[in-house]
Amino acid sequence: MERTGLWDFKGSEGYIYAAFKNRSDEGENRTLSVARRRNTVLQCLQKFNIRCSEDAVPNIALLGSGGGQRAMVGLLGSLVQLDKAGLLDCILYLSGVSGSTWCMASLYKEPDWSTKLETVTDKIIKRISGPGVSWEDALAKLKKYYYEKDFFSLTDVWAVMLVTSYVKEIDEQTLADQWDKHNKDPYPIYAVIDKQCKQHEEGDPWFEISPHEAGYSLTGAFVGTSSFGSQFKNKMKKQDEMDMLYLQAMCSSALAVEEEIWKWIKAHLSLKIKIASENMRQDYNGGNRRSIPQQPKDPNSSSIDECYQVLLKLVDMNLAVLKGADPSALDQSIRTTLTDISGGQRHLNYPLEKLKDDKTADKEAAKQYMKQYTMDVCKYVSLEFKLNSWPFDILISICRCIALWIWGRKYNFLHDMTAYSVPAALLESETRDYIDAGVLLNSPYFSVLRKERDIDLIISLDFSEDDSFTTVTQTAETCKKLKIPFPEVNIASENVKKPKGFYVFKGQNTPTVIHIPLFNVANCGDKIDAWRKKYGTTQVPYSAEMITELMQVAGKNIAINKAKLLEQIRVIAEAKYSQAQARQI
Repeated sequence: MERTGLWDFKGSEGYIYAAFKNRSDEGENRTLSVARRRNTVLQCLQKFNIRCSEDAVPNIALLGSGGGQRAMVGLLGSLVQLDKAGLLDCILYLSGVSGSTWCMASLYKEPDWSTKLETVTDKIIKRISGPGVSWEDALAKLKKYYYEKDFFSLTDVWAVMLVTSYVKEIDEQTLADQWDKHNKDPYPIYAVIDKQCKQHEEGDPWFEISPHEAGYSLTGAFVGTSSFGSQFKNKMKKQDEMDMLYLQAMCSSALAVEEEIWKWIKAHLSLKIKIASENMRQDYNGGNRRSIPQQPKDPNSSSIDECYQVLLKLVDMNLAVLKGADPSALDQSIRTTLTDISGGQRHLNYPLEKLKDDKTADKEAAKQYMKQYTMDVCKYVSLEFKLNSWPFDILISICRCIALWIWGRKYNFLHDMTAYSVPAALLESETRDYIDAGVLLNSPYFSVLRKERDIDLIISLDFSEDDSFTTVTQTAETCKKLKIPFPEVNIASENVKKPKGFYVFKGQNTPTVIHIPLFNVANCGDKIDAWRKKYGTTQVPYSAEMITELMQVAGKNIAINKAKLLEQIRVIAEAKYSQAQARQI
């Protein structure tokens, strides 16, 4: 399939698609799926005796913010109660970031989940409150990621390291696999951001992934989801569609803190790598080479052990620098070992003196130094030990990925294309990195604010840890700068610490926004801080009792506000109906 650049999709919504033979199919399939769901919304509104017609169905989007497992469980509890209230079928789009995507991925595993939500919920709760994924299965998955993709990044590590500990499964389905089984559910949109756009404050950072297309929400440049990550250069270099475990990891990488990653390597991965290396040595000694790819010739016990010790000390050295401790002893030990192995013939290129003697160097300068040092040691180990094979190759790669802080790397489907409506920053690089949208905005507003979606009502479920209004106020500010219709948002200072349970923001020719903080005075009374403390973002996976309790609290927000929700839906629907009738006169 030859790539010929970008073309303007001449459908009703004016997208730009990366050109390949089925370029229009994805957009058409998405349109059909949304239209099918819109018919479900119409039937739901008619049950409530709300005036509506096929040509004036209100476009309602439900947003789930980030917040780790708190967001996952909170969104699930909210959806359960929406279903009990008869309002779930009013939702056209379901969009999430970070922890909310864990809930979405679990739901969309089940065909037509919205028609049997109670049964599906029981299965999810049983799984996430049960035993975790075994280390053997997780390591096998990591190995598969490493050997089968063009780009290995910390997102792959994050998938098997953190996501599996919360969702308690390795979900190898893809969005394409899932969507064939969904005829009656809200249309799902997973939101991430472009790391480079965020860092350099250029281009369009808002990136969305749905069953049919992946691309930049505001720019309108998309590729079919099954081809996202493939290379479009001369002839298409196809990459497998990412699985749901990886997608959840890409969506939730805001939880990734550099120091914690290094600690995890030291506490878990390095130990398992050592065990794997011992097994590798035993396999050689016993004449059994099993399935370990690219084995080095005649490894010996001393070289394997020394390689392991050097890499482990490199981890300790990175931790020391991040904590502001003196890494000199670790550096000297690494250098001594490497010099002994090479017989004094090779030396590290990067001296320690700069870091050791510069007492005024700030933390960022120290981190930059360690990045170069880590890369130098990894290169040295690769060349000198000649152990560029499992399991050492993956440990070296992880160290490099941390040093360079590589997350969610994919081929850039816009690379070197000609499109005047696309920011130049999105056309220049061969690869792009995609990370948790919560780093920039902890709710997926911009995935549903695409002009062609013509959203009438946004229901924002906010599961943020501290300020429950940052998402909506920041969105209002950004929309004002970008001239995107959005209502003004004014929050009284006393509401920040003691939020109410229901807010409505309206404007002229803007979508109406309903904002519901998870913990508020209506469902928590004066114990909001205690609830926030109990359900922290970074704490260990919740127990079955905590999951049940949190679902009840989240569901209560819907139960006590059912009449208000229905009233706002009625106002929006009947206003749109009246406008449609007026146009026909």
